[in-house]
Amino acid sequence: MGTMPKHGKQYRKAMDGLDRQAKYSVEDAVAKALGASFAKFDETVDVALNLGVDPKYSDQMVRGAIALPHGLGKTVRVAVFCKGDKEAEAKAAGADFVGAEDLVAKVKEGFLDFDTAIATPDVMALVGQIGRVLGPRGLMPNAKTGTVTFDVAAAVQEVKAGRVEFKVDKAGVLHAPLGKVSFGPEKIMDNLKAVLGEVNRLKPSAAKGSYMKTMAVSTPMGPGFKVEPTLIRKFIEG
Repeated sequence: MGTMPKHGKQYRKAMDGLDRQAKYSVEDAVAKALGASFAKFDETVDVALNLGVDPKYSDQMVRGAIALPHGLGKTVRVAVFCKGDKEAEAKAAGADFVGAEDLVAKVKEGFLDFDTAIATPDVMALVGQIGRVLGPRGLMPNAKTGTVTFDVAAAVQEVKAGRVEFKVDKAGVLHAPLGKVSFGPEKIMDNLKAVLGEVNRLKPSAAKGSYMKTMAVSTPMGPGFKVEPTLIRKFIEG
């Protein structure tokens, strides 16, 4: 038998009377997820989308980024790999760590005290040396998400303001943060609509059948509240 997690009593209380199979409107799912949060800290609200794609085929991969209308409510530490004039540009835009060979060497030694990495195209060969470190942690700069660019100032400012990157996993599920519980339902729904709109825009032409199959809104320690699939489309278009 497994042991009950530390938050077992609170979790059971949050689950009390909850129909695990119930489907809600987007508005109700967000409200219930916020209401079920029992942590003593300001939890992040997340959305999980089960997409009708097979990510093992490159033409069905869904990956992108979106600047959320209300940000994420947290301080994002940004590392920028660049040289020359771009270093001053990155620092002026608010980058926390800036460098090229020196920053790569630091990461090789175990430094990973940042949440997002941005790189200019001319140093990507250098950054490739630490790809095995950055990749598994979701920190590898990528042109598709706007983190490989010469416009480092704009990239840093977007990330600092609350830019979210997302990528469908091997099981066809896409996760994205939507902000903090303290945002309240309206701001969370604004951010959710931005994420859903961008995911919908990126629908691969090779994807067949239903695209957004299921969706759930939750906090890390609370239960997930599923949304009626037909209402996802109405919410995006509403």
